[in-house]
Amino acid sequence: MQRIMICEDDPKLSAILKSNIEKYGYNTGVVLDFDSVFDFFQSYDPHLVLMDVNLPKYDGFYWCRQIRSVSMCQILFISARAGEMDQVMALECGADDYITKPFHLEVVMAKIRSQLRRAYGEYAQNTEERIVKLAGLIVYPERLELELNGSRAQLTKKEAVLLETLMQQFPRVVNREVLLDKLWDDQAFVDENTLNVNITRLRKKLQEVGIDNGVETARGTGYRLQIVWDSRD
Repeated sequence: MQRIMICEDDPKLSAILKSNIEKYGYNTGVVLDFDSVFDFFQSYDPHLVLMDVNLPKYDGFYWCRQIRSVSMCQILFISARAGEMDQVMALECGADDYITKPFHLEVVMAKIRSQLRRAYGEYAQNTEERIVKLAGLIVYPERLELELNGSRAQLTKKEAVLLETLMQQFPRVVNREVLLDKLWDDQAFVDENTLNVNITRLRKKLQEVGIDNGVETARGTGYRLQIVWDSRD
């Protein structure tokens, strides 16, 4: 049974989430001591974390970074803070998705099922490591690593999916709808700006290995990878 950790300091909302999630056959663990969120995470070992932003003492961004230092489990933020920068901060800290309050429980469950399918579904059971290459640029999707001429950078899962898709479709433009479908099963609930944020983060990761302007925007259509780097292959 897959385990869902709930880190929400509103006891009424926490109880509602717990009851609803368990109806779908998941096990839930609820954080009660907000000074020991990381300790609870390590002992409960969840498959997915529902994380509020506004928490006592340390906020959800802090705890997300702590979790990301030891685990790549799914982290889904739920917060009343609907500002663009809050969502950007969550993604920068390693979150997989962000839902603003108030929300419909059906949307939360759709997001949970989507994240769990992508992380633990049948297609995620491959034992042979995949390696994607293009003109000396190498992506290791399972390791979440990017490499070029000996320089490496760590990717988030969404960054890895984006880059792999752009490499596989090179030199064609990849439509925004295609990228959204790759990243999220339930596009209807995705803010249009979320894709822009992930593309911006991917560009920064490419810069870490020496690639500037590696992703071109095709206005009104989508994005295309540009080979603007020197390969030593």
